Formats: sequence, structure tokens, C-alpha cells
Amino acid sequence: MTEPLRIVFAGTPEFAARHLQALLDAGQPVIAVYTQPDRPAGRGHKLMPSPVKQLALQHGLPVLQPATLRDPAAQAELAALQPDLLLVVAYGLILPQAVLDIPRLGCINSHASLLPRWRGAAPIQRAIQAGDGHSGVTLMQMEAGLDTGPMLCKVSTPIGAEDTAGSLHDRLAELGAQALAAAIGPLVRGELRPEPQDEQLATYAHKLNKEEARLDWQRPALALERQIRAFNPWPVSHALLDGEPVKVLAASLGEGSGQPGQILAAGKDGLTVACGTGALRLTRLQLPGGKPLAFADLYNSRREQFACGLVLQ
Repeated sequence: MTEPLRIVFAGTPEFAARHLQALLDAGQPVIAVYTQPDRPAGRGHKLMPSPVKQLALQHGLPVLQPATLRDPAAQAELAALQPDLLLVVAYGLILPQAVLDIPRLGCINSHASLLPRWRGAAPIQRAIQAGDGHSGVTLMQMEAGLDTGPMLCKVSTPIGAEDTAGSLHDRLAELGAQALAAAIGPLVRGELRPEPQDEQLATYAHKLNKEEARLDWQRPALALERQIRAFNPWPVSHALLDGEPVKVLAASLGEGSGQPGQILAAGKDGLTVACGTGALRLTRLQLPGGKPLAFADLYNSRREQFACGLVLQ
């Protein structure tokens, strides 16, 4: 009689939790879950469990939260589980070679890009920012390099003209979850053929930071429109008007020209601002202390604040 498969799952954010849910829905034998230590969150900085931990506890799964997997004790704890497979999705901790060598069938990662394009921390956002026509999820065998392992399968989806990082994240989470759950059987049977990545096609998706979310009006309107979608819901693109920060959550290409940052027009269809090339129509904003609103709603009560000729910094 064949021994049941022993799967250990490692992941942290909502993207990973959707993968874990798909595995559980498919009846895959997950015996333990690894996730990052609880982090302070909210105004009270109360320690909060990750989405993966919350889901694992709901299903009565053992949860392990080592601060690092470079610790020999943590490695011994994983080895004691005798895993056949380690499935890794947005875990956030580096897996040293000693860990990669533990599972009998290796470590499989679900990565939110069409590798070798966009290795690294922010593949969803960088794909939108670059104007890519497609994104997707790649299942790969893990090795010591960052997202460099042989690819087992890919699923692809078009990036729509109105896609934000949030909407694309949700779509890729579902696609990746389905692909991972479906791949377990073929993987165990040796039916998936690993394909090496072409290093010459590799690009790196650098981690996002708040500083780069500032809108530089010297740049072309098209680049700023992509940035706004890529940085929604975080870190959210922003500019200064009269010294106060204004968050920009949605925009489209507008018409007109002028000094970069200058307000060219304001009305119910949006706030048109001159850029280095072309113009951008801002359609959804958030003022300090307020909630996100369609510009038409802001314009009704704050016309003087968005007068033509004023300049966004």
C-alpha cells in the first residue's frame, strides 16, 4: 500500500492563503504550515497573524513560525516532519540549500509572473508599470538563486487597460492556486518536465517603496497612468497641491499641454494635468483625512482648490 503524500506549505499573505485554500479544497494532504512570525498592525500595533496562519488554524493544521530557516534547529524541525513536498508561495523567508534538500520530491514555488520575466519581490506591480500585455503564474522547482529554478508549468492572463495591482493580484491568486492544486498529481507521477529559464530574458522586479510613488509630472502621461494602476492599492501614487498630499487612485490619458503639473481643466469627467509628454486625467482622488472619491464628487465642493493654472508638485 502506498504511503500518503506528506505536503508542507509555506506562505504568508493573502496571495498564499488562496493557494493553501485550493490545496485543502482539493483534498491534498497538507500536514503542516510555515508562515512568518506575527507582525504588529493597525493603530494599536497589535500582533496580527498572517492570512495563511489564520486559514491554517481554522483547519486545525500545525503552524510553525521560525524567524529564519538558516537556524539548524529550524531545519531539524522541518526534517522531522519528513515532508515529501514543500510548496512555497510568497513566504518571504530565504530557503537555504539545507532546507531545499529536505523534501523527498523537492520544493515547488508558485511565482506571480511569467518567468524569467519579473523575478523578485514585486512582479505584479512591475508588469503593469512596464506596460506588459500579459502576466501569469509560474510553478517552478526551487533552487538557491532568487526565482531562478526550472519551470514546471505556466498559466497566463492578459493585463487589461484598467487592471490595477489589486485586480491583477486577485486574478493571479486564483489562477496560481488552481494550477498548484492541479499540478500535485502529475508532479508526483513524474509527468511534469522541468524547463530551464533563459537567463538572457530575465528581469528583476524590485521591491516597492513609498518614495517612488510620488508622481513626477516631467514624465510622460502614459508612464504615470501605468504607475497609478501599478501602485494601487499600495503604496498609492501621490502629488502635492498647496503643500498637501493628494493620493491618486485612478486616471486616464487626457488632452492638452502645458507646464508639467499644471491643471489644464477640471470638471465632472476628471482633473486634467499636464505632463512631460501629453496630459493625464485624474478620476479618483483621496485628500488628507478623507476617503477615496470620484473627482466629480470632490469638484462639487472644492472647485477653488482645483482651479486651472494651479500646479501639482
